[in-house]
Amino acid sequence: MKVSRRTILQVAGFCTLAIALMPKMAFAARNSLRTVRTGLQPGNKTRLVIETSQRPSYSLSYPANQLIVTLSNTSANASLAPTLVSGTLVKSITQAQVGDKLQIIANLSKPINEIPKGQIMILSPNGDNDYRLVIDFIAGQPGAVAKTNTQQQKQSVPTEKYTIVIDAGHGGKDPGCIGKNGTKEKTVVLAIAKKLKTKLDDAGFKTYLTRSGDTYLKLAQRAEIGEKKHADLFLSLHANANPSRSMKGFSIYTLSEKASDEEAQKLADAENAADKIDVSGFEQFDKDIRVALSALQQHAVAEMSVEYANGCAKQFKSMKITQQPGPDVRHAPFAVLRSTVPGALLELGHLSNATEEKLLTSASHQDKLVNAIVKSVKAYNFDV
Repeated sequence: MKVSRRTILQVAGFCTLAIALMPKMAFAARNSLRTVRTGLQPGNKTRLVIETSQRPSYSLSYPANQLIVTLSNTSANASLAPTLVSGTLVKSITQAQVGDKLQIIANLSKPINEIPKGQIMILSPNGDNDYRLVIDFIAGQPGAVAKTNTQQQKQSVPTEKYTIVIDAGHGGKDPGCIGKNGTKEKTVVLAIAKKLKTKLDDAGFKTYLTRSGDTYLKLAQRAEIGEKKHADLFLSLHANANPSRSMKGFSIYTLSEKASDEEAQKLADAENAADKIDVSGFEQFDKDIRVALSALQQHAVAEMSVEYANGCAKQFKSMKITQQPGPDVRHAPFAVLRSTVPGALLELGHLSNATEEKLLTSASHQDKLVNAIVKSVKAYNFDV
């Protein structure tokens, strides 16, 4: 039985969220592989656990009698010997470095079908453990067959109106970053947000803008819009700046308690502290509910956000939009992403780069960015 993401999130109730303003990105530190191990779970499920130093961005593929887990921006660990438990579907595990991606290849005794999202989770560091990507599966799972291209195309038009909140960063007295030729971030992202709303409306989604004009909004006000509209997805649009004028390209962020690089952590700390945002808890709820919400964020909202962000990066790259050097998806404790609403922060390019400043003001390039985002939303699986 499929359960609506909206249903899962509504169980959590209202959680105050705030928007962290324009991150200035830097090169992300490389993730590293700690351990790989297997185990047996009730119901004769095979469990594969991949432990990494940072929160992993991953994708799965299913060649014949194999499960391949691809980790972005991760180095192979040649000295690592996987710990394999007898009785599982995994016969052996190998590693393969493909550019900046690491493939963990599990050779299986029997074929499997696509693993449901409900059987995949990322656990945060605990005690002696770092981040753990945990995947449970059985042989020939019924009803979990991978979608064909035709089925995916049919899903491109939603059968129900999912709600998307589009947040154009900055506004009013807050211009955001300003390019060498005077281009203001607040102006660029609003223009793109309006185009994106029109396209998503036409595609059958229900969309809202956090601002439709040159208006200054407090961070909590932006948060309330996403929560009060019961959004299924929250997209915060920004344009970037970097001390290096040569830096260019898009980058995408999701929430993590541990930043994917030191610069991102410093930036998140500065942005969160600037608005005196308390991102550590849910003081308006009693203790038991706070615990439930925290678990929900870690095991549902975070997974949904990463799933969307990976798909969005894929669409950007497929349309030949320049990517900032580093991983497909970055992670940091930005307050904008701490919510009961799955979401991502999209840095659409660098106004500090003269070439990209010109591109970001170009109607044709704005349309290209919008089309990529629309495709990513259409491809996103709103059901668990």
